[in-house]
Amino acid sequence: MAHAKAVDAPSSPGPAKTGTGGNPWLVLLAVSLGVIMVMLDGTVVGIANPVIQTDLKASLSDLQWVTSGYLLALAVFLITAGKLGDLFGHKRIFLIGVAGFAISSVGIGLSANLADIIPGVSPVGALIGLRVLQGLFGALLQPAALALLRSAFPGEKLNQAMGAWGAIIGLSSAAGPIVGGVLVENVSWESVFFINAPVGVIALVMGIFLIKDSRSKTLARIDWLGVVLLSGAMFSLVWTIIKAPEWGWGDSTTLTFVAAFVVLIAAFILWQSRAKQPLVPLSLFRNASISIGTVLMMMVAFAMFGAMFFLGFFFQGVHGLSPLDAGLRMLPMSAGMIVASPLAGMAIGKLGPKITMAAGLLITAFSMFLMSQLSIDASFIESGIPFLLLAFGLSPVFVGATEIIVGNAPVELSGVAGGLQQSAMQVGGALGTAILGAVMASEISSKLPGYLGPAAQAIPPAQMEGLEKAAAFGAAPPGLPQQIGDAVHHAFMDGMHVAFLVSTGIAVLTALLTLFVKAGRKSEGAPVHMG
Repeated sequence: MAHAKAVDAPSSPGPAKTGTGGNPWLVLLAVSLGVIMVMLDGTVVGIANPVIQTDLKASLSDLQWVTSGYLLALAVFLITAGKLGDLFGHKRIFLIGVAGFAISSVGIGLSANLADIIPGVSPVGALIGLRVLQGLFGALLQPAALALLRSAFPGEKLNQAMGAWGAIIGLSSAAGPIVGGVLVENVSWESVFFINAPVGVIALVMGIFLIKDSRSKTLARIDWLGVVLLSGAMFSLVWTIIKAPEWGWGDSTTLTFVAAFVVLIAAFILWQSRAKQPLVPLSLFRNASISIGTVLMMMVAFAMFGAMFFLGFFFQGVHGLSPLDAGLRMLPMSAGMIVASPLAGMAIGKLGPKITMAAGLLITAFSMFLMSQLSIDASFIESGIPFLLLAFGLSPVFVGATEIIVGNAPVELSGVAGGLQQSAMQVGGALGTAILGAVMASEISSKLPGYLGPAAQAIPPAQMEGLEKAAAFGAAPPGLPQQIGDAVHHAFMDGMHVAFLVSTGIAVLTALLTLFVKAGRKSEGAPVHMG
């Protein structure tokens, strides 16, 4: 077993300097442009999904893979990407990520054309494959961006920087449905991906001239065995959750992948305790704030991404709104994020993370509960109030968790910490989409026959299965009697309500977890155990 090696992290730079030697606010501006692409694509697809489903004849499983494939690629590669930045330089990795993300986005917009060129590849298959590639490049740039901020800002200004960062990320996430609605309605669904090309070019130019590079001076190599073990474990976990509803939870294939996850994650932990330069130094988790912050990010993303996945279908399928009108329904969240994130940064600085994050999670839970009570013809006000509350609920959590995880990590391991924080968020989002999707499908299957009444007995099993699939989109097949259409819509609403109730419970449990968070402390000067 290799002996642990203690490395002194560099002390925090003084007020007049930053770790990178450049203007920290210009660094914030440059890296924000790159990450905005990632965050927009994480939410804009929800508005584009109904049009993609119609245009490409995609199934619900296909659309879940458009979201889950992207999140899975992010989740599997984020920690490795953070370590690559620590080793080869965060600026270099960030710029590679930006360029690759922009190029793969253009490829997604051309997926139908690529399917014509590549034999045996369907448009949906090309779209999913390119979304996975897009996720891999997104994984490169996200932890690198956080590491660049961590090294650019003095310790005493990190909360302020994270508040501004949270506002930018929150705004770009919340603006996704509106931007998507405008583009889908007035141009095409492909345009929501083409828009990344000019943003990527601007981010590249600014990054080249504004960002000063930073990297670890103590790391010399990548823990490739750790990469393989962790990637395999995370893939097995998320793949199991996505496919188990189709296979059956007691099926031998499901149990095989569960066993693979347990074995691989155990092997990964054992190897990390022995490796000279581990992929994820286990000593990071001795800091309670880092450990709890990681779990918080996963649980919040589970509730948010899992529940929000269905809102595009509710507004467009059940409510009959246009893509633009559906995006405008989420405008209160966009506006709220602009105000809430900077306020969250200030509140955490004055009150500490425990009170601020717990309050935010309780607000989030209340918002999710209100969404579980939405009626089939909910007005703008009825849906707008929960969205506004959600902005003020999620902002303290995202700002606080980022400050806790990245702010408490040594500068030498800021890339790993950034990857850990983002990985937790993406894994939670992928699990939430898969699990709540399965919960919703089960609820629809159980409730639809009741809404159909006696007519259900006369519907052949194959046709009933088709109705259940249509109900998952919130849209009844055309040409059917009004009674069947109403039944489909009501079954969808029941399924969506259950999904939001589950998210409510997750938010409450997460609020209780914040009681164990300790006030963040900056770790400059503390020994970092590299093994």
